[in-house]
Formats: sequence, C-alpha cells, structure tokens
Amino acid sequence: HNVGGLPRKMKLKLVEPLKYLFKDEVRLLGKELGLDEDLIWRQPFPGPGLAIRIVGNVTRKRLSILREVDDLLLDEIRKSGYYKKLWQSFAVLLPLKSVGVMGDMRTYENIVAIRAVTSKDAMTADWARLPHKSLSMVSNRIINEVNGINRVVYDISSKPPSTIEWE
Repeated sequence: HNVGGLPRKMKLKLVEPLKYLFKDEVRLLGKELGLDEDLIWRQPFPGPGLAIRIVGNVTRKRLSILREVDDLLLDEIRKSGYYKKLWQSFAVLLPLKSVGVMGDMRTYENIVAIRAVTSKDAMTADWARLPHKSLSMVSNRIINEVNGINRVVYDISSKPPSTIEWE
C-alpha cells in the first residue's frame, strides 16, 4: 500500500503472497501460524519511515526528536492497555514553534501532534477517545523528557475527510 515497485536496476522479482489480504486477515493468519503476539499486533508503519511524519524540513535533529517522542508515545499507549485497541498511533513533528515556559525561562520550541485512530480496515478511521489521564501522561512525559518540544496537540480528525497519516 502506497509503495511503488522495486527499482528496475535491481533486477529482482517482487513476490507478495499476502497482497490481497487486509490487515485483520493477516493478523488471523499470523495467529494460526503461531507467530509472536508483538509481531501480529504491530501497527502499520509508513514505507518512507519517520521522515513522512515530519512536516517540513527533515534533518537528523528533527528525526532524533521525533524518534524520542514516538518511543515515549508508544510506551505510554502500551502501558495504558490501548495498543491492541488502536489501528495506529504515532506522533507528527510540525513545522511550527510555540512560546512556552520551563522553570523561570521562556522557550520557543517545536510542537508535536499525537494521532491515534481506530479502524477495521483503514478505509475509514475514527480518532481514538483515549482517556484524558493517558493523554496527560503522554503530554507531560514528552514535554519534560524530550528537548525541543514545549507543546503537544491531539488530532481529533476522522478519515474521511482527513487521512490517517498527515503526509
């Protein structure tokens, strides 16, 4: 999905035996085959990687920030027991900065958006109604543990009209 074929110069043949199965069907097959639960319930991840979740310039520093945020987010989602209930959850680093206060100092740092959706097949998706306590924990951890972030927003858009990923 959303991925082109292999470059011609590689002279490889693409074999996709599960191409026409939906994610829920792939999960059922994984269970039948006895695959590890973590593998079966892994959330979709974009082919281009985290770069697709950085709106604007992609730099090593911005990738590092997003990687930290994403790790914290997924850690908290797992702790809350919501990981398997969500189709997908991730962070998006925005090309905006915001004024904030840390201690006695004013800051001007990045904004990160959190996206969590429920779906059966990704053709449509609804924003996840995560508990306020979980959202508060995620926000506090990100702002206090990740240098360069001073504001966290939660995306409450459904698909359609929005898409699951931002880019």
